[in-house]
Amino acid sequence: MADNHHPAGQPTRLSITPVTIDGIHVLVVAGELDADNTGTLRQALSAEGDGASALTVLDLGAVTFMDSSAINVLIAANRDAMAAGGQLRMAALSEPVQRIVAIVGLDTILACYPTVAQALKI
Repeated sequence: MADNHHPAGQPTRLSITPVTIDGIHVLVVAGELDADNTGTLRQALSAEGDGASALTVLDLGAVTFMDSSAINVLIAANRDAMAAGGQLRMAALSEPVQRIVAIVGLDTILACYPTVAQALKI
C-alpha cells in the first residue's frame, strides 16, 4: 500500500477540497504548496471566483510548506478577487506557513484569521 505521508504523518501531496459553509466558499488545502502544484491552486481559486459568494476562505491548517510561487498565486488571486468585488482570506495557518507569510509580508496583503470560523464572519 502506498504511503503519501512524511514519517511524521503529514501529507506530502497537495489536496484541495472545496466546501461551502453558510454560503461562503472554503478551500481546505492540505500538503505542500510549491512550484510543482501552483497550477492546481490557481485553478481551484479561479473556480471559486466564478461562484456567487464574494468571499473565499482558504483553510491552510494542513499545509506544511509554501514557497514563493504559491505566494505569488495567492497575491494574484487576491488582486483578481478584489477587482471583481470579492475578497480572499486565509485561516488556520500552520506554524511553518504562518512564519513564511509573516516573513514575506503576505499577511499585510491578505487577511489572516486564527480559525476558519473567524474568517467566515463578514
